[in-house]
Amino acid sequence: MEGVGKIARRDFLKVTSLLGGGLLIGFPFVGKSEAVAATEFIPNAYIKLAADGQITLLAPNPEIGQGVKTALPMLLAEEMDLDWNSIQVEQAHYDAKKYGVQIAGGSGSVRNRWEETRKAGATARLMLVQAAAQKWGVSPEACTTQAGKVIHPKGSPSLAYADLVADAAKLPVPEQVKLKDKKDFRLIGKRIENVDNPAILTGKPLFGLDYRTEGMYMAVVARPPAFGLKLGSFDASAAEAIPGVHKVVQAGDVVAVLAKNTWTAKKGRDALKIDWVRDTPAESSAEQEKTLAALTETLAERPTRKDGNPEEQLTGGTVLEALYEAPLLPHATLEPMNFFADVKGDRAYLYGPVQTPARTQAEVARVLGIPAENIEIGLSRMGGGFGRRLMADFTVEAAQISAAAQEPVLLVWMREDDMQAGMYRPNGRYRYKAKISDSGSIQAWHLSAAALNSRRASLGPSFPAGTLENFRIDDHNLSSNVTTAPWRAPNHNIVCWAEQSFLDECAHAAGKDPLKLQLELLDRAIANPVGELNYDPKRYKGVIEAVAQMSKWDNNRSGGPRFQGFAAHYSFMSYVAEVVEIEMVNNKPKIVKVYAAVDCGQVVNLSGAENQIEGGIVDGIGHALFGELTLKEGKVAEQNFNAYRLAMLRDAPVQIETKFLDTPYPPTGLGEPGLPPAIPAFTNAIFAATGKRVRSLPLSKMDFNV
Repeated sequence: MEGVGKIARRDFLKVTSLLGGGLLIGFPFVGKSEAVAATEFIPNAYIKLAADGQITLLAPNPEIGQGVKTALPMLLAEEMDLDWNSIQVEQAHYDAKKYGVQIAGGSGSVRNRWEETRKAGATARLMLVQAAAQKWGVSPEACTTQAGKVIHPKGSPSLAYADLVADAAKLPVPEQVKLKDKKDFRLIGKRIENVDNPAILTGKPLFGLDYRTEGMYMAVVARPPAFGLKLGSFDASAAEAIPGVHKVVQAGDVVAVLAKNTWTAKKGRDALKIDWVRDTPAESSAEQEKTLAALTETLAERPTRKDGNPEEQLTGGTVLEALYEAPLLPHATLEPMNFFADVKGDRAYLYGPVQTPARTQAEVARVLGIPAENIEIGLSRMGGGFGRRLMADFTVEAAQISAAAQEPVLLVWMREDDMQAGMYRPNGRYRYKAKISDSGSIQAWHLSAAALNSRRASLGPSFPAGTLENFRIDDHNLSSNVTTAPWRAPNHNIVCWAEQSFLDECAHAAGKDPLKLQLELLDRAIANPVGELNYDPKRYKGVIEAVAQMSKWDNNRSGGPRFQGFAAHYSFMSYVAEVVEIEMVNNKPKIVKVYAAVDCGQVVNLSGAENQIEGGIVDGIGHALFGELTLKEGKVAEQNFNAYRLAMLRDAPVQIETKFLDTPYPPTGLGEPGLPPAIPAFTNAIFAATGKRVRSLPLSKMDFNV
C-alpha cells in the first residue's frame, strides 16, 4: 500500500500464498470441499490457517452494508469452533467458477450460502480433529474443539489449530460432515460487531471512491441533460485548455474528461460545448400519471391471477374502490456512483462497488469484445446501493472510457449525474376494488396495477391471494425511455403500501379491526386455501399475533393521544408485521414508536439483523414522507439533495422495538423485508389519528406539516 488511501490493485491475491507453510482449505458452494497444498491457489470462498496461527476467512458476496462480510464468516467460525476475536475477514474477489453466485441483491446472500458455508467450516474442523487424533492415537469422535483448539478426550492436553495445519493438509477431505445442532451454537444468533466498523470509523480505504493506483486518472462525464436526447457533436477545445485536463474522449453516447483530480475533470466537463439531439419523445410526470391511471381502468387480456368470478361479484352490493399512486424514486446512495477500469488490449482489470459483478463482466465483455475470462474484478465495500449498483451501466461506462483513452481511470459520477441520468424506482398506479358483504366479510377482490417499464407491477400469488374465492389481478406496463431499476424491495415497496392500506380501508368499511380482519383471512387460507400460495399462512399469522402482543394493540384502540397503524407483509421468504405509533403535533405526525415482529428463520448475527429491520423501517418512512422525482420535458427537476429531501434524524422514529420469532427454519431475507410494511403501518396510523387516507405519496404533497 502506497500512501494514504492507496490500494494495490491485486492485493486480494496475496492471501492465497502461505509463506512458511500452512493449510489452505477452499470450498465451492456446490460440490465437495478440497484441501490443497499451501502454495497452490484455489480462489474459492475459503479458510486460511497460517503456520503463525493467523486464521483468515474470506467473504465471497459483495458487502453493501447488509452485513454479509460479517455473517458468512460467522458461519465458518461457528462450525470450526474459532475464537471470533482471533480471525481476520477479507473480501473475496470475483470468480464465478470458484465462488458460485456472488451477488448483493434479493436479500439472498446468507439464505443461499447457509448450508454450504457451514459445511466448509465443519470440513475444516473435522480435518483438524483427525490430525490431532492421529497424534494422540485416539478416536476423532472422542475429541472436542473449543476456541481454535482440539481438546484430548480426557480434557487435557490440547492442540492449537496452528499446530495441526501441516498434518491436516495431508489428510483426505471427508465427503460427509455433521453440522452443529442449533442448541450448540456459540456465535450464530449472537450480537457480533461488523468487521468493517474499525476501518470505517478510522477512515481506512474501503470504498470504491478510495481506490488509487499509479498512473490513474479521474474521469467525469457529460451525459444527455434529459431523457430522449443523444449525443450529436461536441467541441472539446475549451475543456482541453483548462490546466490539468489530461484528455477528452468519447465513449458511446457520453463524453469523458480525464484529469488527475475530480475537480479539474469536472471543470473540464462543464467547459465542453455539446450539441444534444432529440432521439425519442420527451416525457413528463403528468403525462405518465395520466396514462398509468387510465391503464388501471382496463382489464388485461390475460390476468396475472384469477380465482372464481370476481367480475360478476363486483357488479352489485357494497363495492369499495381506491386508486393508490407512487412516484419515481432515485436510489440516492451516499457514495456517488464510481468504478475503476484499466483496459489494455483484450484484458481488463476492474475494481469497485458493484452488487452484481457477473453482470458487469458479461456486459463489459459484450460491449468491448473482450473474452469474459480476461476480465478481472475486485470488489470494494459499497456506500449504499439499494438496487442501483445491481446495474452495469456505470461499470461498462468506466471500461469504455479506459479503452478509449488507453488509460486507467476512476470514473466518478457527480450527484446530479445520478439524479438526472440514473436508474429509478418505477412510478405506478394501483386500483383496488373489493366487495364487502352485509356480514362484514370480503367476498371479491380486484387489483389492476400499472407501472413504468414493468413486466409485472403486482406481486401475483402473494397475500391476500389464496384467502378469497373471487380474486383477480391485472398487470399493465407503460414503456418509457426513462431508465428504471430495482429499488429496495422491488414491487413490494409500493404494492405492500397500497395493498395493506386498502385492507385497512376494507376493515373500516366492514366495521372490523384491521389487524383481526387479516387474521380472519389467514385462517381462511389455513383451512381452505384457494389456488396457489407463495407464503405460509401460519407463519404470516404468527408475526401478526406477535406484533399485536408487543404493541398492546387491543389496549391502544380507544384513540388519542397516540394512534396506531398496522401492516404486515411477506417478501424474500421472510414475514414481517409492524405497528407504527404516532402523535399529531402541530398537524405533524410524530412517530413515537415502531414495533416489528419478524420471522426470518434462524438469525445469524443479531446485531446485523436488528440493523437491517430498523434501517428498512427508517428508509421506508423517510421516502413515504418526502421521496419523489418529477419529470418535465424529459428532465428531472430534483437535481441534488437541496431539492430532493431525505429523512433527517428528527423525522426518524423515536424508538423501534424488534422481535425475532424463534422458528425452526434456515435463514431467509433481511435486507429488504422490514421496509415495505413500514409505509402502510405509518399511513394507516395517520388515518387513525386524522381520518385522512393517504393514497398518494409522498406525504409532503398533503396538508401535513412534514
